[in-house]
Amino acid sequence: MLKTTLIDGVKPAKYDKDIAGNLLLENTDADEVRAQKFVIGVRNEDGAIYRLIGATKHNSFTNAVEELEDLELVDELSDMEGTTHEGCDAIFRQS
Repeated sequence: MLKTTLIDGVKPAKYDKDIAGNLLLENTDADEVRAQKFVIGVRNEDGAIYRLIGATKHNSFTNAVEELEDLELVDELSDMEGTTHEGCDAIFRQS
């Protein structure tokens, strides 16, 4: 199961209910999510990362990425494989 947290003080995106509905997420605190091997950030309409999703295994990470792409979200870091930005291995936003 993927671990997730909402960032305090940052407004969730309007499409957040779709993310929560499509991924098996366990709510926890930000430190525990950031401790996972892979971290995915999700931006709101204002461009701020409001949700973090953590995965312990590459397979879980890949499945989460595919689910987010199915929701027509775009990974800003897809062309920069192997690098992180803002502490995330992938950052998704609306296209």
